[in-house]
Amino acid sequence: MIALAPHIPVLLDEVIHALAITPGSEIVDGTFGAGGYSQAILAGGARVYAFDRDPDALSEGADLAGRSEGALRLYSACFSDLDTVLLADGVNEVDGVVLDIGVSSMQLDRAERGFSFQKDGPLDMRMAQDGMSAADFVNEADEAEIADVIYRYGEEHRSRRIARAIVAARPLTTTAQLAAIVRKAVGHKPGAPKDPATRAFQAIRIHINRELDELTDGLEAAERMLKPGGRLAVVTFHSLEDRIVKQFLRRRSGAEGAGSRHIPVVANAGPASTFEKADKAIRPSEAELTRNPRARSATLRTATRTAAPAWAEGGLAA
Repeated sequence: MIALAPHIPVLLDEVIHALAITPGSEIVDGTFGAGGYSQAILAGGARVYAFDRDPDALSEGADLAGRSEGALRLYSACFSDLDTVLLADGVNEVDGVVLDIGVSSMQLDRAERGFSFQKDGPLDMRMAQDGMSAADFVNEADEAEIADVIYRYGEEHRSRRIARAIVAARPLTTTAQLAAIVRKAVGHKPGAPKDPATRAFQAIRIHINRELDELTDGLEAAERMLKPGGRLAVVTFHSLEDRIVKQFLRRRSGAEGAGSRHIPVVANAGPASTFEKADKAIRPSEAELTRNPRARSATLRTATRTAAPAWAEGGLAA
């Protein structure tokens, strides 16, 4: 019997229902994490192709893969490359794709990964554990770039003040140092409902991991891999992510929608719709919020793939 994962993902029942799993279905779990979605999908009799760029997630998922008798394949890759990786492995189309966007609980809860200001640790935040770290960014980027990142990805209107304080305090090496600088810069009062370090940490994490670009590319990769009638399910945790998913589905279903830096507006109707009209967005129930307060900002958006060819870059039919 497959053991439960240490962290159950939010909206689990709703995601599994949205994927409409039947025995023999082939489903992509683009954000394996602690394996919660994958385990539930396997329990429905499906085959799972799971992706994660975090070596820890893959290492800890190896036992589950071994016990799945070949039903679970793990890939050390970004979900934005899911189509390329699967095609190379002989998989031409799938019945469903699920993406749980953002940082995982297992990353947040481990101080040594440097994602959380609530646990002092090295200023890291790298999902793949390689490349530029958060410390590299705050210690090497100029003040204007730091301010721009915090404003754009944290939606923080005090970004210039925070960036100025960061540059003045360099070098920074720990999450506690960065959090203290942000709090001091904005005049944080202990006991306030929201810690001002939240937005700055979110922004830096999104920047160094290219999370919004990864999301845009991942949606397009899912579009290319889903068979007609295939289901897409995406869980987001803040407005920047949700806006990208909402606009993508509106464009791909033929509805009008504003563009963004990641999804530019294309004149006229363009190619045929690759998704049916998206289902109504789903938020966590009160019961789930009681069990897991981290679910409070989650939004699930789902849609069904049509038989139309996937759009190419620039909004043209492939």
